[in-house]
Amino acid sequence: MGQGERGSCRVRVNLDGKLVSLVYGFPCAMHIDPVEKKPLYHFLPGTSILSLATAGCNLHCLNCQNWEISQLDPEDGTASQVPPQTLLDLAKKHGCPSIAYTYTDPVIYYEYALESSRIAKENGIKNVLVTAGYINIKPWKRLLEVTDAANIDLKGITNEFYEKVCSATLRPVLDSLVAAREAGIVLEVTHLIIPTLNDNPRDTARLCRWIRENLGPDTPVHFSRFHPRYKMRNLPPTPSATLDRAYEIAHEAGLEYVYIGNILTRKGQDTICPGCSQMLVSRSGFKVRETLVSEGKCPKCGKEIPGLWK
Repeated sequence: MGQGERGSCRVRVNLDGKLVSLVYGFPCAMHIDPVEKKPLYHFLPGTSILSLATAGCNLHCLNCQNWEISQLDPEDGTASQVPPQTLLDLAKKHGCPSIAYTYTDPVIYYEYALESSRIAKENGIKNVLVTAGYINIKPWKRLLEVTDAANIDLKGITNEFYEKVCSATLRPVLDSLVAAREAGIVLEVTHLIIPTLNDNPRDTARLCRWIRENLGPDTPVHFSRFHPRYKMRNLPPTPSATLDRAYEIAHEAGLEYVYIGNILTRKGQDTICPGCSQMLVSRSGFKVRETLVSEGKCPKCGKEIPGLWK
């Protein structure tokens, strides 16, 4: 990459041999969301989370739900100047116990997310990454040091899927997932099921086995419904029956906490104790109706429930 040129992410430019971020401190989207929207179901349920993103992404997923900003050149959009200290001040002002680096991918605004996370952590505010996990392992581990929770999008379980749909590869994502687990943060996984592309029950079972064997059976997994967007408007939304089947496959594979997202269904909303089947967290969409987890344990059988609970 020559002087003044950018990579495919479009948010870093070569200036005198150094890659310089064009989006540091300039988010193009900021909202206060329920933490369940990330989705995180085992991390401070029922709380609000300050959420932000800058323009750009290092992936080019054909089905991107936020393509208007993820595939945007920074100079073509609208952004506000919000330095890391201001993020901290906003989180405190609005009573948010945590900040989420989300919507596009914190990997793309790495320097901004890293410094903001350091400042937040020093001041008692927790940090959440919502990411595809497509990053080299050394900077990833550095970011994990100031991270409290992450939802990592495992888009498929084959390299072919990543190359075809995301212009990426599978291995870095798997490595990021394992490193996040080893870092001891609250880790949850989202898998978007796209009709005809990754909805084969055999692939779903393979993905679930990989999670159980490499991340542990107590890793929360969210099966998410696909909606036609961006360059994949030719496919239908994921049938509810497909999501229900994935839910059953995951339990058959030994996963203990399985959820269904982007659609309201009878199953896959609540957190159920795998030890005694006690309902622990009751939800309706992003709304938490009741939380019974006490000191991180099931109040009925005493089983420890992974996560961070109020």
